[in-house]
Amino acid sequence: MAVKTEERVGIAGVRPFTIEVPEAELEALRARIRATRWPERQTVGDQSQGVPLETSQALARYWEKEYDWRKVEARLNALPNFITEIDGLDIHFIHVRSKHEDALPIIVTHGWPGSIIEQLKIIGPLTDPTAHGASASDAFHLVIPSLPGYGFSGKPTTPGWGPEHIARAWIELMKRLGYTRFVAQGGDWGALITDLIGLQAPPELLGIHTNMAGTVPPDIDALIQSDITGINKALSKLPSNLSEEEKRACGQLDFFWKHGAYALVMGTRPETLTGLADSPIALASFMLDHDAASLELICRAFAGQPGGLTRDDILDNITLYWLTNTGVSAARLYAENKLSFLSAKGVSVPTAVSVFPNELYQAPRSWAERAYPKLIHYNRLDRGGHFAAWEQPQLLTEELRAGFRPLR
Repeated sequence: MAVKTEERVGIAGVRPFTIEVPEAELEALRARIRATRWPERQTVGDQSQGVPLETSQALARYWEKEYDWRKVEARLNALPNFITEIDGLDIHFIHVRSKHEDALPIIVTHGWPGSIIEQLKIIGPLTDPTAHGASASDAFHLVIPSLPGYGFSGKPTTPGWGPEHIARAWIELMKRLGYTRFVAQGGDWGALITDLIGLQAPPELLGIHTNMAGTVPPDIDALIQSDITGINKALSKLPSNLSEEEKRACGQLDFFWKHGAYALVMGTRPETLTGLADSPIALASFMLDHDAASLELICRAFAGQPGGLTRDDILDNITLYWLTNTGVSAARLYAENKLSFLSAKGVSVPTAVSVFPNELYQAPRSWAERAYPKLIHYNRLDRGGHFAAWEQPQLLTEELRAGFRPLR
């Protein structure tokens, strides 16, 4: 892939960035899709064993014959894209300043199997609220970085770029951009990294927002994770004083840890996933199978049923991974991580929490209040799942406005 960068006048070490994918790379992608060798159809009639063959084949047909990467490439290039080096690694980021000069600076972090594609729908509403029916007082200056090893950021060549390091790098990025006060937001990896920004609590940080809150009491988290291969044995050992809401959350966590095989594979054997660099369909199938609710949504999209994500939404993201060859480099973040995704981390800065009903688990308010002693906003939404910014951009935008309003 060809990219163009040059020094940006005014901020040392920050270079504008343009995406230019050669047509030959897109033709090669389509040829690989055509050459896919398919397995036989699954023996079950649902998604319980993974991505159904009919979904993968519908995706392949559309990807090869109808999908147009140039549309999202133009959309990305219409935004201010930049590269800067932090701790020896190139970090790519989108930086959109609001026309409202008193806007609140925010850094928003994506996760896996996501990318900056996840956040494209919230850029306009956050930076230009008056054009989207909101008040100028809710405006944000928006920074959206690509995680190391993801998208257009550099790929670490040695160990050490775990979530704690990324959190420090994001703080450095915001300071480098001249922000003396800012907030942070994230889901998935972005939620963990945002928690760690809150834990590091630089003086410039006003507060954080998360749509995958790290609230699970450490003892409960350890108990449930210890029973990954068991059959609800951990649930029988839970404390007897849990509320019904807390018990439901434990059941959701138990289901996730028993079915989130992708995280176990990437966390222990990322280098075994060489096929993600060789086969577009292997990459796509692996990325689609994140969680049960998201997979169901994606299967509906490729079956022609409207939902929160379109076929182009899904393939914009997968194609970005393919063109940047980041299937394996992105997986390495799981091996770098030594923290529990969802346990309470000891964050003491002001925190806003949004709970979407199809998230991996719905964080109980009681746990949120303990995990975030300065909880300034807690809301349970009536729709939406793991990819909140992507699937329900209006709802997440409203949550960010409401959640950070007390900090302005």
